[in-house]
Amino acid sequence: MKIKAKTFELNGHTLIIRSAEEEDAAMLLPYLQRVCGETRFLLVEADECKPLTIEEEKAFISSHTDGDRACLLLAFLDGEYIGNASFDTPGSSRRNRHRADIGIALYLDYTGMGIGTILLSSLLDAIKECGFETAELTVVSKNSRAIHLYEKFGFTECGCIPNANKYDDGTYSDDIIMIKQI
Repeated sequence: MKIKAKTFELNGHTLIIRSAEEEDAAMLLPYLQRVCGETRFLLVEADECKPLTIEEEKAFISSHTDGDRACLLLAFLDGEYIGNASFDTPGSSRRNRHRADIGIALYLDYTGMGIGTILLSSLLDAIKECGFETAELTVVSKNSRAIHLYEKFGFTECGCIPNANKYDDGTYSDDIIMIKQI
């Protein structure tokens, strides 16, 4: 799904949220490795991120912009790319078509500024427009700021996977599954 670009004024800065374009592929290539290296709250360690080719990144972008079952929104603060938010269906069966699975990640320097709130609001608007009935996500239990954001938007915890993440130092964290009825 493609949405029209939206501009927000945020503490003297200009935030633009827009759909990804295939022309963004080269800019997005280093994103995942960098953002995974900045936090323990994402799925993989930075050294596990297999770099995509330009063609693979373009295909990923197309899979999230063609049609109305997925979306990839990019965030730019004062013209600089700072992160993204996306949704997709959690499967390909008709039984899953009412569910939207959400992901959001910002570069660490841009967290705590209200950008996640704007991204999540924009994402939920698109999810509603597409006719989904449920939005769902998984969040690391120690990510209290993200959990607070999701609760602010009406997400509720519906499950927990204990010790879902085992870190290189031998410690663990749980995954919290949250949902919101649209």
